[in-house]
Amino acid sequence: MTGFAAGSRARIALAVATAAGLALAASGCGGSSGSSASSDGTVTITVNDMPAKTDPVNRKFFLADVSAFEKLHPKIKVVPHEGQMDPQTFATKLAGGQLENAFYVYYTDPAGLIAKHQAADITPYLSQFPAVEQVKPQLRKVFQDAGGHTYGLPEGNYSMGLVYNRALFRQAGLDPDKPPTTWDEVRADAARIAALGKGVVGYGDYSKSNTGGWHFTAEMYSRGGDVAKQQPGGGWKADFDNATGKAVLQQLHDMRWSDRSMGERQLLEWADLLQMMGAGKLGMYLATADNIPTIASQYKGDPKDYGLGPIPGGKGTLAGGGGFMFSPRDTPAQIKAAMAWVAFKYENPDRIEAGAQRTAQAGQPVGLPEPNIWTGAAAQTKAAADKKYANQPVANYAPFQHALPGIPLVLEPPKAQQIYAVIDTAMAKVLTEKDADIDALLSAASRQVDSLLAAR
Repeated sequence: MTGFAAGSRARIALAVATAAGLALAASGCGGSSGSSASSDGTVTITVNDMPAKTDPVNRKFFLADVSAFEKLHPKIKVVPHEGQMDPQTFATKLAGGQLENAFYVYYTDPAGLIAKHQAADITPYLSQFPAVEQVKPQLRKVFQDAGGHTYGLPEGNYSMGLVYNRALFRQAGLDPDKPPTTWDEVRADAARIAALGKGVVGYGDYSKSNTGGWHFTAEMYSRGGDVAKQQPGGGWKADFDNATGKAVLQQLHDMRWSDRSMGERQLLEWADLLQMMGAGKLGMYLATADNIPTIASQYKGDPKDYGLGPIPGGKGTLAGGGGFMFSPRDTPAQIKAAMAWVAFKYENPDRIEAGAQRTAQAGQPVGLPEPNIWTGAAAQTKAAADKKYANQPVANYAPFQHALPGIPLVLEPPKAQQIYAVIDTAMAKVLTEKDADIDALLSAASRQVDSLLAAR
């Protein structure tokens, strides 16, 4: 983790403008609940993403950052709220004036909010935050409309790669510095690892609690496929009942039933593969970088034993993350104040090194390859801070870091969780029934997904 941590996700960030460059004009209320401008020009803003009391370390960091920001900007008062944007209550909060001036969203949210005019256009104010130009263009694009107008600021990101056990690679006669980069290589390496015996599984995959559909989606992206495709009229249809979808399920079927490299235990969900990896019984699985410190802290694995490679296939990787958008009811003064807060807290190259130091001193991971929203000088600052304060085996992640710039980032489909739940069934059948009919499974799942998307 680099930058200043605020919650369970890692935090990184853009530019903080000087106080002089952010002189805020007094304005009337007219914004979200808790927002006001006093007679002396002080602007009060509400923001969310404050960690809960159950996360005392990061909550303490968050409140300390509020104090530091208010000291730097004495005409801005920050009122923090816990939590992030909830799609189920968003419209009600907006209509009732309860939406925060700056609210956290996931990368799957901005397109819909922009289309419905439920977020403020911040394009006129971006020049006051020049370091935004150092954020990866593909992440900035998530918050833009077709005309290039901007409605939010990226905060963090992640993408899928291949977590693997370097110790098992060595035992199987494989090079731990050269993880597989194709699905054929995954299959071959998994068979060699499983041949070690003693309950060792070569490759693991999910098939329960929406995680099977999630991994199926990542595997489709890695082969250049998709799960849902937007139609010319703007709607969406399923796009996996095809040769690519069949290749995903066929490979898993063959590894499970012909190679016997996936083990007998199936119907696995999120924690299962981390536990197996921590116990030294799993060779490889798809995951994000933050799985590795979790394996170490919760499942007693040795961080030095784990590496991170690029997603096999390399034609696309499932990516996600989040950032901040701004209430459409905000006044210009409130927008500028809220942007100043987001820039200071999450998007500030000048605080990257101090953030890495603070994070390391708190015993949290420093040196993971993601999140990393930066390009240019800020990326160099992050790399130097990671090297200086790293408490993770940074060299083990080199294969992932070197390959990632050349792999397209692909966001989750609309109604992702509902789609994942549908595709779980196909994943479960393939991994638990030797005679599973892959064509029929794909066809049935595609029809269900089409129904879901049509009800959008």
